[in-house]
Amino acid sequence: MTLVPPPFDPELAAALELIKEVVGPSITPEEIETARQGPGIEMLADLDLTLGGFFEVEDREVPGPEDAPDISLLICRPSGAADAGPRPVIYHVHGGGMILGNNRVGVDVPLAWAKELDAVVVSVEYRLAPEHPYPAQIEDVYAGLVWTAKHAGELGADPDRIVVAGASAGGGLSAALALLTRDRHGPRLIGQALMCPMLDDRNDTPSTHQMAGLGVWDRTANETGWTALLGSSRGGPDVSPYAAPARAEDLTGLPPAFLDVGSAETFRDEVVAYASRIWQAGGIAELHVWPGGFHGFDGFAPQAALSQSARAAHLDWLRRLLRD
Repeated sequence: MTLVPPPFDPELAAALELIKEVVGPSITPEEIETARQGPGIEMLADLDLTLGGFFEVEDREVPGPEDAPDISLLICRPSGAADAGPRPVIYHVHGGGMILGNNRVGVDVPLAWAKELDAVVVSVEYRLAPEHPYPAQIEDVYAGLVWTAKHAGELGADPDRIVVAGASAGGGLSAALALLTRDRHGPRLIGQALMCPMLDDRNDTPSTHQMAGLGVWDRTANETGWTALLGSSRGGPDVSPYAAPARAEDLTGLPPAFLDVGSAETFRDEVVAYASRIWQAGGIAELHVWPGGFHGFDGFAPQAALSQSARAAHLDWLRRLLRD
């Protein structure tokens, strides 16, 4: 039976038309290097990360995993005095399908949260696939978290109030980090914000088939990203949950989760399934499925009504999490 894709929100469909020549639905292995040199990456260098002087911004090299290179952390601290005691930390993991990006990709979102919530943002840069296959990415992300918790005092931050957040591949790595730090008894996270997260290497849900060739990051792109990360083991029986969190058998003992996803995107079904499994394990999860949303819609079309609703929901969840 042919699967009919759900329609895009009309406002978002118009945005897709505007960006389709620059951001298509698919990427093949041969196109990875070209995508890395795209105009979006170049524009990141021009971002005002201080938000008009609100933040002090620092790039710092810190120790990476054992026998691996140092990693780069982008640290953004509010310039003024803290409202009350050490600030919470938003530990940000960037997206890019495991194959693209740096620690400035998508950081505008946690910076906007941090300005509202008087928080510190630490955005981690990790090694990219296929040059650096699993477990390079999650080990880099874990090393950055360990450093952040250990050095929170010098950042004016509270090591007991760290939230991990990421979109797409960054959402998948954030979910993997919550699993890994639980199992290693590492720094305790108080929450995980998983925005359109990349969770399942098997790439075979109904939504992956429905959205083939449509929107942003379709089934072909997903296969490219996961194969770059896992090679021939992608889709096989022995994939680690620290690579693909959907493979985790035990979802108990995780920090409260926020998950959101568009109804018209590849990752819809795996995100809904992951939230359901957190509930089934007795955990806390808030799930939003945005009707007509494509992958990363709030970043590509931030002024759209649906994007505004999504961003308000992110901030509301964080505000309640930090208050409690």
